[in-house]
Amino acid sequence: MSLDLAQRSELLALARASIQAALPGGELAAYRGEPASPELNRPGASFVTLRIGEELRGCCGSIEATRPLHADVWNNAWASAFADPRFPALTPAEWIDTGIEISVLSEPVRCAVRDQLELLEVLRPGIDGVILQVGARRSTFLPAVWEQLPDASQFIRHLKLKAGWPVDFWPADMQVWLYTTQSFS
Repeated sequence: MSLDLAQRSELLALARASIQAALPGGELAAYRGEPASPELNRPGASFVTLRIGEELRGCCGSIEATRPLHADVWNNAWASAFADPRFPALTPAEWIDTGIEISVLSEPVRCAVRDQLELLEVLRPGIDGVILQVGARRSTFLPAVWEQLPDASQFIRHLKLKAGWPVDFWPADMQVWLYTTQSFS
């Protein structure tokens, strides 16, 4: 799904409204509206990233498109502000200085690689988001993470650490998916 400027603006307004509706107590407000653009009713997966200045303040999202995109953004904006376990709930004082970025994910595509070296050969730094999964445990980095980790080996190393795996971990049942995003703020 390719989003035009009006659809992007609508999603950003939804994210802002979701967070505003939850301040100051942090309770998720029900979304009762219908998007102006019917395209936003299609299933979609998104991540909402909050920053104060250059500092990350929250980032939560969905890897799979299981609900309408507008509802996914609404819920992920709230989660980024109030339910990211790495941060305390966003305060009204912080909200004034908080920037929002939305990343809408493409459908993840299975990448059949036998080991990390094969993965490093096919990765497109700055373009690909990566999902690593073994059993029920999985971890992902959005393509925007390439800005902090431009080296593909380091990117994968940190993704494994994020999952709680050793850096040399690559079992035979490792599954890999790649995706792209449309990101806007």
